Order: sequence, then C-alpha cells, then structure tokens
Amino acid sequence: MEIAIVVFVIFVGSFVQSSIGFGLAIVAAPILFLIDPLYVPAPITISALTLSVANSYSHWRSISFRGLRFAILGRVPGTISGGFLLLWIDQQALALWLGLSVLVAVALSMSNIVFKANGKSLFFAGFLSGFMGTSTSIGGPPMALVMQHQENDFIRANLAAFFVVSCFMSLVMLSSIGRFGMEHIMISLPLMPATLVGYWVAMRTMHRISHENLRRVSLGLCVIAGLAAIASYWIYGCQCGC
Repeated sequence: MEIAIVVFVIFVGSFVQSSIGFGLAIVAAPILFLIDPLYVPAPITISALTLSVANSYSHWRSISFRGLRFAILGRVPGTISGGFLLLWIDQQALALWLGLSVLVAVALSMSNIVFKANGKSLFFAGFLSGFMGTSTSIGGPPMALVMQHQENDFIRANLAAFFVVSCFMSLVMLSSIGRFGMEHIMISLPLMPATLVGYWVAMRTMHRISHENLRRVSLGLCVIAGLAAIASYWIYGCQCGC
C-alpha cells in the first residue's frame, strides 16, 4: 500500500511539473517524508533529474543557455550550503524545515512580486534553489519566481534545463555527505515508471487543461502537504517529550 501511495504521489508531481515547469518535489517531498524519510531528498532528486531530462528534450528549442549560466553559478555555493545543513539538523528538524519550505514556496508562487530576470536575480535564485533543493529536494520556486512572467514554453524549457544540472549537483553533494547510496537508488526504482508516465500524460493533456486551474489545485495540495510535515514535527516532539 505504501509503495502504491508513493507511486501515485510521484505520478501527480511529475504531471504537475511537466505541465507548469516545477512542482514534483513540492507535491511529493512532504508526503513521502511522512511515509519514509529515506525518500527525501535523494530519491525525489533522482526522479526530478529523470523528469528534467525528458522535459529538456521536449522543449530544447526554447532553452536559453546564456541566461542559465548565472543561475548555475549561484547554484554551486547554494548546493554546498544545503549539504552542510543536512549535516547539522536532525530528522525531526528536517520535517519542520521541509514543511516551512513548502509553505514559503507556495506563498512566493501566489505573490505578485515581480523580479527582472537579469544576472543578479538569476544568481540569487540559483543559490536559493541549490540550498533548498539539496536540503529538501524543493529547489524550483526561486527559479520559477524569477521566470514567471516569461512564455510558458520558455519557463518549462529553462527550468527543466536548470534542473538537469542542479539535480546532478545535489546528488554529488548528497553522495559526499553519505546521504545518497545504493539503498536510495533501490527505493528510487519504483519511482521511475511513475515519473515517466506522469510526463507522458502531461505532454498529451497540458493544452486541454487550464493552466490557472492546475496551478490552484497543485498549490492547494502543496499547502496540505506542507502543513502535514509541520504537524509531524510537533507530533514527533510530543511523543519524544512524553
């Protein structure tokens, strides 16, 4: 039953990200963390890498490597910082950080903040993406916020290309601190088909579904997942205290 739930959640997250450019980790990380903390962040990052390669291939004509170089440069120190955070906090604190990260990501996605996509903003977004992505697997919102006023195909293409590089960086960092090994690869295997099926369904339905409606539903699921992760922090703390 747990595997079925995990596979379904990854399918939904993959569908959402393929449709709007990001969202797999926001949807999946809090729920999978409650099922088994081992899923966060490495296995979800593996799924995100797989999905990003597929989406980059589909939208490669719209990729702007000139703009992405600033974000990738910022991603390097952000990735290192996120890795050190994992060495510093325990599993209980990670649940709280994960839940708060999701709620902040939702708030940013719903805000009317407008950032001009220049070198400085992309570098800073890349840094935040690296920090959040390595520690929680949720690295999409900072980049999506900077690119949100571009055309849909441009957003999907460039977020996917950025995620290919950033997910690889995160996995290298996680491996160096002992958070990515064979056990993570093994529990990632059932996630791969669900990831690709979510991508396949999105490619054939994204133009039939209202972008705004999908965005609202996905953000609603994210709020529920984020609150659940925060609740698990308090429940775990209460149990330990008792």
